[in-house]
Amino acid sequence: MTNQDGGLWGLGRWSNISTSSNASTPSKVEYSPYTVPDSPFYSTPSAPSVYAASAPSAPPTYPSYPACPPAEGTSLYPNIHSTAQSGYPAPPSHSPYTSVYPPFAPQALQGANAAAGATPYNQVADPTASYNFPSSSGYISRPTYPPVYGSYDQAGPYSPSNVPPRVLETHHDSLNLGRLSLADNGWPRVNSIGSPHGPTHSGAVGGPPIYGRSQSGHLSPQSSDLGSMGGPPPYARSNSIYLHPQPSINYSGPIYGGNPGDQYVASAAASLGPRNDLTDLVPVSSSSFRQKHSLTLLHGTLEVKIFEAVQLPNLDGFSQKLSDFTSGLSIFQKSKHKDEPSAPNVPHITSDPYVTVVLAGARVARTRVISNDVNPKWHESFSIPVAHYVDHIVFRVKDQDMLGTQKIGDVKIPVEQVLHGSIVSGWFDVLNSQGRPSRNGAQLKFSASYVPVEQDLIYKQGVTGFDSHAVPHTYFPSRRGCRLTLYQDTHIYDGTLPNIRLDGGKVYEPRRCWEDLCVAIHEAKYLIYIAGWSVYYKVKLIRDYNRPVPAGGNLTLGELLKLKAKQGVRVLLLVWDDKTSHDLTFIKTDGVMNTHDEETKNYFKGTGVRCVLAPRYGASKMSWFRQQVVGTLYSHHQKMTIVDTGPHDRRTITSFIGGLDLTGGRWDTPSHTLFSSLEREHKHDFRNKSWPYAPDSGGPRQPWHDWHCKIEGHAAYDVLKNFEQRWNKATRKHDDELLDINKLERLLDPSNRAPLSGDPTLAVTNDHDADTWQVQIFRSIDSGSVKGFPVTAEEVTKQCLVWGKSVAIDISIQMAYIKAIRSAQHFLYIENQYFLGSSYNWPDYKTAGANHLIPMEIALKICSKIREGKRFSVYIVIPMWPEGVPDSSPVQEILYFQTQTMKMMYSMIAGALRDCGLSYRKPTDYLNFYCLGNRETKKHGEPEPRNPPDRNSKQGKSQRNRRMMIYVHSKGMIVDDEYVISGSANINQRSMDGSRDTEIAMGGYQPHQTWAARNSRPRGQVYGYRMALWAEHLGPLEAIFDEPESLECVQRVNDMAERNWQQYIAPEVTDLRGHLIRYPLKIEDNGVITNLPGFNTFPDVGGKIMGTNIETLPDDLTA
Repeated sequence: MTNQDGGLWGLGRWSNISTSSNASTPSKVEYSPYTVPDSPFYSTPSAPSVYAASAPSAPPTYPSYPACPPAEGTSLYPNIHSTAQSGYPAPPSHSPYTSVYPPFAPQALQGANAAAGATPYNQVADPTASYNFPSSSGYISRPTYPPVYGSYDQAGPYSPSNVPPRVLETHHDSLNLGRLSLADNGWPRVNSIGSPHGPTHSGAVGGPPIYGRSQSGHLSPQSSDLGSMGGPPPYARSNSIYLHPQPSINYSGPIYGGNPGDQYVASAAASLGPRNDLTDLVPVSSSSFRQKHSLTLLHGTLEVKIFEAVQLPNLDGFSQKLSDFTSGLSIFQKSKHKDEPSAPNVPHITSDPYVTVVLAGARVARTRVISNDVNPKWHESFSIPVAHYVDHIVFRVKDQDMLGTQKIGDVKIPVEQVLHGSIVSGWFDVLNSQGRPSRNGAQLKFSASYVPVEQDLIYKQGVTGFDSHAVPHTYFPSRRGCRLTLYQDTHIYDGTLPNIRLDGGKVYEPRRCWEDLCVAIHEAKYLIYIAGWSVYYKVKLIRDYNRPVPAGGNLTLGELLKLKAKQGVRVLLLVWDDKTSHDLTFIKTDGVMNTHDEETKNYFKGTGVRCVLAPRYGASKMSWFRQQVVGTLYSHHQKMTIVDTGPHDRRTITSFIGGLDLTGGRWDTPSHTLFSSLEREHKHDFRNKSWPYAPDSGGPRQPWHDWHCKIEGHAAYDVLKNFEQRWNKATRKHDDELLDINKLERLLDPSNRAPLSGDPTLAVTNDHDADTWQVQIFRSIDSGSVKGFPVTAEEVTKQCLVWGKSVAIDISIQMAYIKAIRSAQHFLYIENQYFLGSSYNWPDYKTAGANHLIPMEIALKICSKIREGKRFSVYIVIPMWPEGVPDSSPVQEILYFQTQTMKMMYSMIAGALRDCGLSYRKPTDYLNFYCLGNRETKKHGEPEPRNPPDRNSKQGKSQRNRRMMIYVHSKGMIVDDEYVISGSANINQRSMDGSRDTEIAMGGYQPHQTWAARNSRPRGQVYGYRMALWAEHLGPLEAIFDEPESLECVQRVNDMAERNWQQYIAPEVTDLRGHLIRYPLKIEDNGVITNLPGFNTFPDVGGKIMGTNIETLPDDLTA
């Protein structure tokens, strides 16, 4: 499971990069390793640095938790040139910042070196002798060479503050170690990416020039012996120093991975800076490495450009032999006439390389695969959100095969090289697991830079402006002029929730989700499109007969849809095909997930309703093995209903999305009854997966809590487009079944619409409307599940998607969560069916592959607020246990992953409190996990079960104690009472990955109800929605709930949750006043998590609360 290809698909943004044909390339340096003594070890002296206007600052320290960033404008945080442009333009000639500071005095050449013309270097002649360097005052330092820049295409002066980062590529050939010497005149060759001054290529050979050894012992260019082959000659090593305003860093961390159990540490044999390829590599034990080495936090954005590779090894030898064998067999050859010329030779099969970027063992980016090319050219760019403690940035070159992948080699860059705005750029050796070149001359060309999150004003100040909540670079942009309705549960009885006062004297009006949905379906005139993980034709949408029943409310979903199809409405259903369910002559199975997919399909056969079962197939360009994994483990998890609504002469599209499938077990209210509704609302809709169900065995049922929403305006059409893309992929030959809404005049009649810049015909409100919404649609989906995604890197970039081994991926849901968390200034309120992730930083199990950033981003946000001395609170509501039998293997492993996530977060928060001297504060003053539960006393007239369960069974105990968890199936987050995310995506890798489960979500806010717009607390619909949820969970609202970030509010909510827990586990059965319960784990003041006394397992049903790691289950299934 440590292979990253089984884990996270790439994050980031891809774009083509135009580079000069004379791109910078290194010279050949011949290198022979030699024995290095085990001791003493010295840190590598710092590389020379270029400073903009003043002397360098003192180097920063890197504590276990990162210190506050330096003030803006200091040398530690210079202005960063945008890496979105291709190449790095040089400053104009008038710029005063083209030389190093401070200037270096000329150095006198000494001894034999002076005669040879080599650069002086204080190095003993015998490399096997002990290193014994003199003090710094007598140390002959290597001279610093002036940087050379590429062309600068902007005319006219610019201010010194805009001088771009300097990149100096040089070749350290003058070490005079008996095997190495300088080429030509003893000075390094200097180039910049995109520079027209790169070394001349020899003959027809592409890539870097060839350098051979001259008679004088220096390296010099020579003609190529590679004929007309492309790519550079086979040189052993290339080297780069990177000059940018930064403090000197003495680096003694690991340079390359070596044999198992070993790390390689830079010794004092070379003094060319923190990263140079001629640094001696000294193996040390892993324990020694862990004791000496500390990790550095990268939190922000990593900008990476991967250009090309050369001279990669061929790892497809077996494939070539198989091809040669099959090509020689007559059964694989076409017959031809005897006079027909012979077929050409079978093409040579070689590696199919791609590159991944790895941080802390987690893959964060990946290029496309280039087939049959050991000199591939990618020219792809990545903008990667990062939140990782690392020592290196790893560029891993891999070979794609039919059955999987093979590692070609790595390039490892010490993280210090990208801190403080430095740009690392050039050619680098691709090294195998032994730290040797994977092939003579195998190299990778890339650039990398890092922008810390502190430089993003949103991180410190929150959102400002009308469009600040928009997530940039996504497939669907933020849409203005929308209307959004937020739902909790499927239904709300009259008088259930208290009045909640909003801005302007308005009162929050909770809506009834399935009632609105039933009305919308019944009133549709042209189309009804439904997609779901499960759709069950027997479900009834209306069950509250104390209210007027809307038209169609007495019908089941199946009856209602057939009625509409008879009326001429186009009704299309797209349902996930569970491969474990079958309805054949001799094989009939309900399937592991019991989604009723085969039942529903059969019900609609021969009717006007078109029901398509869509398996979750992997994209055709995935490896065969990966296709099987995707098709077996993952699902189509989107839930959406799309209808046409509105007045007869002005029809428009309305979309419903969220966590609610139109299936059994979902209908519920904020009361979340256990027993009292079994003979009424839930008489034919009982669901509880915590034990094997026996008919007529009685309750308790498993209550269901969920979020959903209705979207009107342009964003509703984005949901429609998502459905159309998926339908066309699933049906292939039935594209004509979709209505062309552009031909339906009344659906797009622009008359009397509210004017709005950009999309006036689709707006339902205008910018001046106090209740207007901006809504943006996000997805997790790849080209294996939609038709119409681009197939080239250039088009992928234009459509704001990402590449994953030649598969286009939309990962905008995860990007939306990251941006929302980073912009949060006061609090986060999260409800989700799962909460696990950032496994690369888990304390005990880092290889689960749940590498999305959300838990890490939340923990870092809390820690940053602690350092700033500001309040910040996070409330997370999850199920007491995942749906299923609590002591089953899948549930136990999910609980284990969840506990690992909690441990990581609480440990980080406790560390921040300790570092800031806040020993009197507790981690639970900032972060808390809750679950929902209910307990119900027996009511008069309640019938006894006809087939009661065994008294000591799970159901028997729950029935006797009359208690059960409320299953939290919500999938959303509220930020600062001004922004809301809601959809189908769980907070786990399956939902956030993009190439696992397919998901859809929305992010929305009211521009007139933000902190920036009001200069005070928002009191719009998002605030009203949160307060309605808290009223459902806690009971009567209290004034302190208006300030959820305050310590007083956190403590009050925790007190209520503790009271509910004590009432839940008490011997006496009493009705709970509220449903919010503390999650049954104990959080120590030092962040350590333990079981509550007497509660290692869940009440009644068993199963370890902290879970168990199940080695026999694939992590891809449960993470």
